Amino acid sequence: MIPLRDDNPSTITPVVTISFVVVCVLVFLWQVSLGPVRGQQALYSLGVIPAVLLGLRELPPELVVVPPFLTTLTSMFMHGSFMHLFGNMLYLWIFGDNVEDSMGHVRFAVFYVLCGLAAVLAQALPEPHSTIPMVGASGAISGVLGAYLLLYPHARVLVAIPLGFIIQTVRIPAGIVLVLWFVLQLLSQAFAPPGEGGGIAFRAHIGGFIAGMLLIPFFKQKRFRLRAPWM
Repeated sequence: MIPLRDDNPSTITPVVTISFVVVCVLVFLWQVSLGPVRGQQALYSLGVIPAVLLGLRELPPELVVVPPFLTTLTSMFMHGSFMHLFGNMLYLWIFGDNVEDSMGHVRFAVFYVLCGLAAVLAQALPEPHSTIPMVGASGAISGVLGAYLLLYPHARVLVAIPLGFIIQTVRIPAGIVLVLWFVLQLLSQAFAPPGEGGGIAFRAHIGGFIAGMLLIPFFKQKRFRLRAPWM
């Protein structure tokens, strides 16, 4: 099930959402321009490596570009592949504008970063000795999805459902789309082999989503109400 757009217009120009999309695309183009070897080095230099972040390992000096704690920020704007980038930007584009609308630009930027930090900790703390770099906006965007779930669960989302060689489009409530997405992350993490996940940081998705749900009451403007998805 692939979301295509929502029927939920925002009342402001989502300049922060647009800026995040533009920065992620530009950073990915920069990564591609480096070539395979230097591009891989950039992932280790600017991605989050749990063992390095938690002080259990050190990068070779030639790979150190920023202090380990700053990689929690730089990693949010890097991606491992075009499809990784495209999927993240699609979700951010569809759901980010309305969440930004509910908070305002500055609050949304802070909210986004905090959700990304929560996602990093959710991924890193259970496996502190991991040396696999983590990159992507997925954790922060998961926080946006968690906030959207509580703000606009009844908004309609146009989704594409592949049925063999046929793709069916249908409008369904955002609450259903986002709850199914979250359940998929839980199941994927539950059945992932230890230390693996197909290269996908499912714990980061889960942590970011929960952080978004917990933080939205403190970041939304008073005129926006929280709605129970099941009502």
